[in-house]
Amino acid sequence: MSDANTDAPKKKGKLLKIILMILGFLLFLGGGFAGGVYYAGMQMSPSEEVLRLVERTNGEGGEGGEEGGEGEGEEGEGGPQKMVKDIPETPVFQTSYYEFPDTLTTNLKGSRRFLQVGIGMSTQYDASVITNVETHAMAIRSDFLAVISGFSEDDVAGMDGRDRLAEAMKDAVNKRLEQLEGFGGIENVFFPSFVLQ
Repeated sequence: MSDANTDAPKKKGKLLKIILMILGFLLFLGGGFAGGVYYAGMQMSPSEEVLRLVERTNGEGGEGGEEGGEGEGEEGEGGPQKMVKDIPETPVFQTSYYEFPDTLTTNLKGSRRFLQVGIGMSTQYDASVITNVETHAMAIRSDFLAVISGFSEDDVAGMDGRDRLAEAMKDAVNKRLEQLEGFGGIENVFFPSFVLQ
């Protein structure tokens, strides 16, 4: 009988030890998790850290202890303030260029003179836009000839005239690509050579 009485407290003691170990382990995990969450919440982004360092540096610049610092603060409020430059969040895209290998030559509207131009274009979309231009080069060149022949000498005179011609050609190539491929994507048209004869 004495063995049965002594076994029960031993079993209870072992069970109590296991329960306490499990509770201790859970408390340890919970404390670690809470500490991790607190630490992660306290960290600053790189831009916030730079701003904090700049503010600390600007605050240490005054001489004369607290009195000088207060005077500078009052003067700073009435005068120009330093502006914090925002870090742009917009991505920067790579520009791809394509130049037609041959120049185009056509008559101008209402004139005996003709225009000979080299044509290049750019896009910030992927390489499929340039591939589409190369695939449909014959149709695009035909559209360009039609656009150029619709301009007179006066229309293409000066930088403004060239800009209007480039814009009309950009619209023509994008219209053609949208018809054939479902998407244009050309953002600029350039003239590496521009000869009026």
